[in-house]
Amino acid sequence: MNLHEYQGKQILKSFGVAVQEGVVAETIEQAIKGYEEIKTKYNSPIAVVKAQIHAGGRGKGGGVKVAKNLEELKEKASAILGMQLVTPQTGPKGKKVHKILIAQDVYYPGPSSTKEFYMSVLLDRAKGRNVIMYSTEGGMEIEEVAEKTPHLIWKEVVDPKVGLQPFQARKIAFNLGLSGNAFKEMVNFCSKIIQGLRKY
Repeated sequence: MNLHEYQGKQILKSFGVAVQEGVVAETIEQAIKGYEEIKTKYNSPIAVVKAQIHAGGRGKGGGVKVAKNLEELKEKASAILGMQLVTPQTGPKGKKVHKILIAQDVYYPGPSSTKEFYMSVLLDRAKGRNVIMYSTEGGMEIEEVAEKTPHLIWKEVVDPKVGLQPFQARKIAFNLGLSGNAFKEMVNFCSKIIQGLRKY
């Protein structure tokens, strides 16, 4: 199944999973309108322009840019829309960008510093089970983390008959070093993701 980022987020959101909000645009005019919506709703002039293609590594290929004001938004949206985006997953020919996502800035100034984590849900075909793979080393190529610091990658196997158990969700939050409200939110986040996968 090939889904764009915005489509995947719509599915996750329908199951109560917290997602980075955004507006899809196919033209500069739509991008400007989306930016104004995001700016007003989240009271921040910063937005992220994200190319929507069926491939990972978009940021490294120049398909994800932060815009700090309207002028930057126009500039970056113009550069990404219509570009031939080449990433490690597209091959040398790349893929043309027809849609962009104008997304809210999640690196807002808050009471605590922000931190990136890596998390994915993969199908272990041999076991016939989903596996949550996660790491404290977000924002890096997971292949690089696996090669240099494999002890920083954890896996949680999900039994399809019972789903993710509460103790497993708590274990994930604990291994990520979370506490307080962040711990509770991560437990809920993991549980909702698996619930969504089981129903979808």
